[in-house]
Amino acid sequence: MRVAIVGFPYSGKSALFTAISAVPRSHLNPAGENLAAVKVPEPRLDLLEQIYRPKKRTEATCDFIDLPGSAEGVEDAGLARHLPTLRQCDALLVVLRAFASEAVAPHRGRLDPEADFRELRDELLLADLVSCDNRVEKLQKALTKPSKEHDQQKHELAVLQRCREALRSERPLSAVVPPGEEEKLLRSFGFLTQKPLIIALNVGEDRIGAPPPFQDAQAAAMITLCAALEAEIIQMEPADRPEFMQGYGILALARDRIIRACFDALGLITFLTGSEQEVRSWAVPKGTTAIEAAGKIHSDLARGFIKAETIAWDDLRAAGGLREAKAAGKLRHEPKHYVVQDGDVLLIKFNV
Repeated sequence: MRVAIVGFPYSGKSALFTAISAVPRSHLNPAGENLAAVKVPEPRLDLLEQIYRPKKRTEATCDFIDLPGSAEGVEDAGLARHLPTLRQCDALLVVLRAFASEAVAPHRGRLDPEADFRELRDELLLADLVSCDNRVEKLQKALTKPSKEHDQQKHELAVLQRCREALRSERPLSAVVPPGEEEKLLRSFGFLTQKPLIIALNVGEDRIGAPPPFQDAQAAAMITLCAALEAEIIQMEPADRPEFMQGYGILALARDRIIRACFDALGLITFLTGSEQEVRSWAVPKGTTAIEAAGKIHSDLARGFIKAETIAWDDLRAAGGLREAKAAGKLRHEPKHYVVQDGDVLLIKFNV
């Protein structure tokens, strides 16, 4: 999972990147793209650590990339300069400024996060429209010549023409392309408005916990936070964080809330594995089968798949241990077409 952080200059993007990645702002490249692999917090691994006493603990990771905004005086957010990177990302995290500061003037001299969001959305729509127009033009030319791919190209053209009309009407592709065959057809284009969009509303310390000033149906989630304060918290010793957070009424780290929102928007779940060598969490799409989960661990496990010994994490916790869960009949032997559930603890039996 890779998430791009976008927004106008001085919106707090870099502070939020630090709040998520714990990379100090002094270590960031202000003119280039900054990438960090962030561990996805998984407290359910604590129980597996108690059971197995492993040598290693490994959480799933999520890549966050901070894109530099436009130069001072430039009206747009500079997204066109980063289209290759944006198209390869799975979701967009849009940072909107909602805090006042005498030291740093806001975008266009106004403090209006809703208007900023509309401008950013227009940039995304325009980028997709240009890409869509280019492909439609190529397909129309290709269809004037005989080809074995004629039927496939004709179908693709029809889908893209419908997408183009939606974009011209300022409708994001996520609202007009249903999951399934058409979504897979368009996936290779990396259309920006087809990606889940999470809004991070960057407020001042006095607005923490206040309701957001607007809502948008196109956003998968809207999270209110104070990026500068969250960047300070994430660099504290873990033991010092709770008291500090309590003083500001912060119930959970922005990092954890954002990662959870990204997981939900992308339809991801987590399954767990454990042994004396390692306990580990794995992020996979909802609907993943046991054999696909085995392949996520190692291709040999999928190739020689026999069965998946499965215990739901809640059953394991209630039993208090692996032996007790087996004695209570909570260990299941699942076939390759079993659909993995969030929190399943899997042991893949295989023979290669």
